[in-house]
Amino acid sequence: MSAVFGPCFDPTGARHGIPTFPWRLAPDGYATRRQLRAKGLRPGGQPVTAQVMRVNRRRGNVRVAYLYRLDLALPVRPMTSRKWGALALAMLARRTCPVCRLDVGYCIPSSLGMCGLCHVNQPAQHVA
Repeated sequence: MSAVFGPCFDPTGARHGIPTFPWRLAPDGYATRRQLRAKGLRPGGQPVTAQVMRVNRRRGNVRVAYLYRLDLALPVRPMTSRKWGALALAMLARRTCPVCRLDVGYCIPSSLGMCGLCHVNQPAQHVA
């Protein structure tokens, strides 16, 4: 086994505590949270069953993604009308400029803290 896959291949879980596979080489029947969500499923309270690991050769750090069993996954709960309403209010708050109090139609960048027009019309601050 290559030097890159060596520390990432532990199918028995002797080294890492849970079965560990190299990146993109997990066996069938396992999925990450995002993969479950794409299939309309959720972990449903099950513990992490395995993990996939990738070692970055340049930096030496390790990236890990946790895996869940597909046969124990449950369907995603449907959104209720209250949740849809709360989501709509949260998105409205993200689109409302705190300076001019208008719904600008896009999410206000957190780096600016205001809409583009208010940022352009803001008086320049001179640094002394």
